[in-house]
Amino acid sequence: MAASASASLRHHLLLRRRPRFPLGPSPTFRTSSLPRRHQRLFASAPSSSTVENGEPSSPVEPSDGASVVDVNPPRGTRDFPPEDMRLRTWLFDQFREVSRVMAFEEVDFPVLESEALFIRKAGEEITQQLYNFEDKGGRRVVLRPEITPSLARLVIKQGKSVSLPLKWFTIGQCWRYERMTRGRRREHYQWNMDIFGMPKVRAESELLQAIILLFERLGITSSDVGIRVSSRKVLQAVLNMYSVPEHLFTEVCVIVDKLGKLTREEIEKKLVTIGLSSEAVLGIIEVLSLKSLPKLEEVLGSDVEAVADLKKLFSFAEQYGYADWICFDASVVRGLAYYTGIVFEAFDRDGKLRAICGGGRYDRLLSTFGSEDIPACGFGFGDAVIVELLKEKGLLPDLSRQIDDIVFPLDEELEGPACSVASSLRRQGRSVDLVEDKRLKWVFKHAERINAGRLILVGKSEWERGMVRVKILSTREEFEVKAGELQ
Repeated sequence: MAASASASLRHHLLLRRRPRFPLGPSPTFRTSSLPRRHQRLFASAPSSSTVENGEPSSPVEPSDGASVVDVNPPRGTRDFPPEDMRLRTWLFDQFREVSRVMAFEEVDFPVLESEALFIRKAGEEITQQLYNFEDKGGRRVVLRPEITPSLARLVIKQGKSVSLPLKWFTIGQCWRYERMTRGRRREHYQWNMDIFGMPKVRAESELLQAIILLFERLGITSSDVGIRVSSRKVLQAVLNMYSVPEHLFTEVCVIVDKLGKLTREEIEKKLVTIGLSSEAVLGIIEVLSLKSLPKLEEVLGSDVEAVADLKKLFSFAEQYGYADWICFDASVVRGLAYYTGIVFEAFDRDGKLRAICGGGRYDRLLSTFGSEDIPACGFGFGDAVIVELLKEKGLLPDLSRQIDDIVFPLDEELEGPACSVASSLRRQGRSVDLVEDKRLKWVFKHAERINAGRLILVGKSEWERGMVRVKILSTREEFEVKAGELQ
């Protein structure tokens, strides 16, 4: 039996080597190979350039003068080759598993939305960062910069056909034309979890647990990451103390959200510019510097709704068992205009990265789209910053390619039987790479590269007896198995 297998191997190794392509640089896509009308399209477009050390490099000009298409993705965007796609899939699986244990249902929406969903007049940065344009039907559309308005649109569309509360999650791509920094690109994927129809802070406490469950699944601890918590109602109470007109509330929120990005003097100047008194500005800055909930209670009083909400939330945190993850920070207001109550954002305690995620309550968003309001809250959790944090902490998993079996015919005439073997194994749920037209030495190296578990050789003498030879690659154990009994 072993002699027969050896004979098949020797026969294969004596086969004439097939010609191989020479090694060299990747082929360049030349527009000269395109139809003439397509050549004109490429010739009329401005050429892209790659970036080296932060500086644009000149596009490569081929010797024959034909135009060359830049194979790099647009600035601020990403390709996902297999190794990056494995990481993305793994991370999305973590998002989905946490959503599952929290009993949320998955939804999705188009990346292309109506521009009206995202145009607001509160001075938000996001409205200046839109990828927006007019489509061929004359409609103003946008590549969505965030997900919550799309979610709100779907809730309105569903109407009374769904019962409250709604607990929905999605993982979608967002686009913003903004300055790029570490963990910030012009496109990113975002995990959103939102609850509609729960007016009490129990909803926020559920969302916070979801975030913390994810961190724990990824190996991140409360010594690595914290979550700052406050309420928009804190700022509203301060404005009421100084009789600031209610219509200025959103503008004030957008300005004070830049604390830490702008100097205190710049923030004060902007607040005065929109009509606040110097006394009110000083009061706002002093309250927003508070990091203690008892001190906030001393300033605002215990009967203020913001204080009551926050005290309840911190009480829930004790009961859920994540009190060590969260801290009060009155400066957290979040930059989006629609937030109305509790707001929060996760940060790395080393201070090396931007916010990991953020969210809060938005009870009055639906009415801005002409519908009846429903109490709601949610968060957005991007894919870029969390990956940077996992790299920083050495927590990225080993996601090497792994294949169950390689099936390899030792003779060209055995390609049909090899297909039969591979098909049978795939129907059993095994991942199978069917390899042909290669030398056996290459197959062994290939098996090592893709972490294959078994090599299944289809040889002539074995197949005549209804057998195949199996090699367990981790132990080098070899044996024959009936082809119909292979599992």
